Amino acid sequence: MITFTATLVKFNAKGEKSGWTYFEIKPALAQKLKPGTKMSFRVKGQIDNHPIEKTSLLPMGKGIFMMPVNAAVRKAIQKKHGDTVNVQLEVDDRKLQLSKDLMACLKDEPHALAFFKKLPLSHQHYFSKWIESARTAETKTKRIMQTINACLKGQKFGEMLKS
Repeated sequence: MITFTATLVKFNAKGEKSGWTYFEIKPALAQKLKPGTKMSFRVKGQIDNHPIEKTSLLPMGKGIFMMPVNAAVRKAIQKKHGDTVNVQLEVDDRKLQLSKDLMACLKDEPHALAFFKKLPLSHQHYFSKWIESARTAETKTKRIMQTINACLKGQKFGEMLKS
C-alpha cells in the first residue's frame, strides 16, 4: 500500500477527457504499486478516508498515472479541483464479475455472445458496469437489449453509445 497527498486537478477542454477531475500518481509511487507496468490497472483504498474500489489508474505517459475522481466521490469528501487529498492505494487483483443478467441473455443470442467474448475483458466490463449501474429494472432491461443489439452489429461500447 502507498500513502501520499495529491492535488485534485481538472482537464481543460481537451478531447474525450474534457472536464475530468483527477490526481496524478508520480512514477516512483506507481512503481511501488505495480512495478514495471505501463498499462492501466485497478486499485482500491481511500481518498480522505472515503473508501474506493474497482477504480483504475490510467497511464498519462512518462511513467505518470492518473486517477479520475468522479462527482460522487468529490461530494463525499467535500473537495473540488485545487484541493489537496490524502490518498491510500493498493492494487486490486480481485476478478470483476460480469453482469449475470447480461450473460444469461447473451446465451440466447449466440452471435452476440461470440462477439462479446472476442472483446477485451476491459471492454466487456464497460458494458457490464453500465448495465449494473442502472437504477431501475426497466433501465437495466433496456441497457441489456442495447448491448445485445450492439454486439449483433459488431459495435464496441463507445460505438454503441455514439449510435
